Amino acid sequence: MSEYDYDLFVIGAGSGGVRAARTAAATGARVAVAEDRYLGGTCVNVGCVPKKLYSYAAHFHDSFEDAGGFGWSLPAAPQFDWATLRDNKIGEIKRLNGIYNRLLDNADVRLINGRATVLDAHHVSVGGETVSAAKILVAVGGWPWVPDFPGKELTLDSNRVFDLDEFPERFMVLGGGYIAVEFASIFNGLGSDTHLIYRGDLFLRGFDQEVREFTRDEMDKKGVNLHFDTNIECIEKVEGGLRVTLTSGETREVDAVLAATGRRPNLEGLGLDRLDVATSGDGKLKINERFETSVPSILALGDVTDGPELTPVALEEAMSLVAHHFGETTPEPLDYERIATAVFCHPNIGTVGLSEEAARQRFDAIRVYSADFRPMKHTLSGSSERCLMKLIVDDESDVVVGAHLVGDEAGEIIQGIAIAVRAGLTKAQFDQTVGIHPTGAEEFVTMRTPTRR
Repeated sequence: MSEYDYDLFVIGAGSGGVRAARTAAATGARVAVAEDRYLGGTCVNVGCVPKKLYSYAAHFHDSFEDAGGFGWSLPAAPQFDWATLRDNKIGEIKRLNGIYNRLLDNADVRLINGRATVLDAHHVSVGGETVSAAKILVAVGGWPWVPDFPGKELTLDSNRVFDLDEFPERFMVLGGGYIAVEFASIFNGLGSDTHLIYRGDLFLRGFDQEVREFTRDEMDKKGVNLHFDTNIECIEKVEGGLRVTLTSGETREVDAVLAATGRRPNLEGLGLDRLDVATSGDGKLKINERFETSVPSILALGDVTDGPELTPVALEEAMSLVAHHFGETTPEPLDYERIATAVFCHPNIGTVGLSEEAARQRFDAIRVYSADFRPMKHTLSGSSERCLMKLIVDDESDVVVGAHLVGDEAGEIIQGIAIAVRAGLTKAQFDQTVGIHPTGAEEFVTMRTPTRR
C-alpha cells in the first residue's frame, strides 16, 4: 500500500480537473476531488455553455428580420422574455452539474465539497479533514478581475451577468477581449441599447488584424455602439440606473455595466504561497512539460497556467498529464500553436493557426487568400451582413499555416478546417478538395488567386 491516502488529489472540479480525475482513476489510481463551488467549473456554469445558449437566443433577432425576404410574416412583433431564457438556462446547468457528479461517482472518484488548502508538498486540508496524496493537482481555473476606479463595485462580472433579476435595456461592456465582444453582441441581439468601451484602438488583440477590422465593421452595422481609445473614469448610482463617466468626457446613463476586463488564476487562499511555488509575472503557475510546478509533487493545468484559456485545451492537458504520471508511455507534447478557437460575437469568428501578422514574422514569404462576400442567404433576406474567409500560406512549403472565418456558424466550420491545418496540408491539397455547393464554406477550397503576398 502507498504511504498516502490518495495517488492523486485534484483541487477543482472543472473540465480539466474532472477529466484528470476520471482518467487517472481508470488506470487504477486512488483519486479524490475537492470543489467548493460548482461541478463543471467556469465553462459549464458561467462560461462557454450559458454564453452559447444566450448567443443562440440573441441570433433570433436577426432571424425574425431575415424571414420576410423568404415569404414569412409574423403576426405581431416578436417579444423577448429574459426570465424564460435565464430560468431555462439554470435548468440546463443543473442537468449538467448532475452529469459531472455521476461521472465522478461512476469512476470511483471521491468528491469532497469544500475549498482545499495545500499544507505542504503532499498534504491538503479540506472540510476539516487533512489528507495526503502522492500528487496534488491544482485545477481551480480563473476568476474575473476588475481594475480599480471609483464605482467599480457597481459593475457586474461575467460570473453574475447571466442571472440578472431584470433585463438591462441599456447595457455597457468594458473590455476588448472575447468575453467583452461576445456579451456586447448578445445583449445587442436581445434588444439592449449596447455600448462597448475599450481603452485600445481596436478589440480582440492578438487576432488577425483583418479579422478584427471586419468584425468591428459588422458589429457596428448590427447596432453595437463601439467606443475605442477610451475608458471608464467613474460610475455613480443615480435614480435612473448608473451614470458612467468616460475618459473622453462623455457621460451616459445605463442599467448595467459588465466589466469584462480579464480573468486571473483563482489561487487566493490555496496555500501555494507558503510553499514558494513559482509563478509568472501575471500570477500564473509555471509548469514543465510534465505539468509539474517548482514543487514536483504539485501539478497544474488549465487556466492557472500560461496556456490558452480554453476548455478543450484543459481537457487535452488532463489526458497528457495522466499519461505522464500514471501511464506507461510518454505522450507527445501538445501543439498549442494550431488550436482552433471561436468567438461567439455576431457574426461569429473561427480561427486556427497563425494570423497574417504572425506569419509575416515567421516566414520569409507568405501568400494570403481571402474572400469577402455577401452570403447566399442574404440575397433574399435583405441583410447587409458579409462574410470573410482567409487562408495564410507559407510560400516556400505551400503549407496552410492559418485559416480564419467571420460569419455564420464560424466555429462549426473552422473545426473541420482545423484538422487540415493541424495535419499540415498544403494549399494544393486544399485546391484538390471538391467543395460542397452551394455553401459559404466551399470558399476555403475554391480561392485560387492570392489577395496579396
